[in-house]
Amino acid sequence: MNSKQAYVSLILALSVCGVAVSYAQQTANPAAAVTAPATTTAKAGTSSGTIAVNGVAIPKSRIDLLVKAQAAQGRPETPELVAAVKDQLVLLELVSQEAAKKGLEKNPDVATRIAMGKQQVLADAYVQDYVKNNPVSDEQLKGEYEKFKGQLGDKEYKPSHILVDKEDEAKAIIEELKKGGDFAKIAKEKSKDTGSKDKSGDLDWGPSARFVQPFADALKTLQKGQFTQTPVQTNFGYHIIKMDDIRDLKAPSFDEVKDNFRQRVQQQQVQKMLADLKGKAKIVDK
Repeated sequence: MNSKQAYVSLILALSVCGVAVSYAQQTANPAAAVTAPATTTAKAGTSSGTIAVNGVAIPKSRIDLLVKAQAAQGRPETPELVAAVKDQLVLLELVSQEAAKKGLEKNPDVATRIAMGKQQVLADAYVQDYVKNNPVSDEQLKGEYEKFKGQLGDKEYKPSHILVDKEDEAKAIIEELKKGGDFAKIAKEKSKDTGSKDKSGDLDWGPSARFVQPFADALKTLQKGQFTQTPVQTNFGYHIIKMDDIRDLKAPSFDEVKDNFRQRVQQQQVQKMLADLKGKAKIVDK
């Protein structure tokens, strides 16, 4: 997902209801509002100029906007693409004209959707303008990167676990393991973690930050081959954790994750901006 789509998605999530016509959806797919038949009769041609449909002009700026939106999705900007976009705009105009003849814009639901569509476009434009005028500096990104590395730590762990509902049951399993019980076999028989029980409780490699607390802290106390001597309680239940292996963690370089952090920081800035707008507003829920 590119940054524009991320902000549009954020705005969409804040929409009053799901009936608003999304500008982002329309630009990503010109046929979103009208599904064209397999073979269309409109002859849009490949000229880059204005089209007239029953005397109503479809401006070149509209064609260019949708062609660019398609190109941004990875489609080559070819004469065929331009022709397809024009064809969809012709169909959209034709159906819109028929709707107008029937006076459908006076339908309360339709009028509401039109108003919300306009609101959606304005909100999207505002967010994009905000992002453009509040660029994220490399210093901010480096600060986020250093925090990220600190959270990751310098080790990567490969634990297995057995998850049960009751502490007494977990303690009984620990006693069984102390007497030589087979961890993998017990995990398959008794663990309630459906994602790992069939893999002998294996949770695969990951830094401690990947796991919930206090599970993550417990990992740091174990050496390879050891298991926890007391149950570890989380929101999921009681865990018996076995450390299968430990290795040094090589964090990705700043350049490798720079763009990811830029998007995350931009999203955080947008969220703060939205929260500030809401905090300053006078909102009365009648």
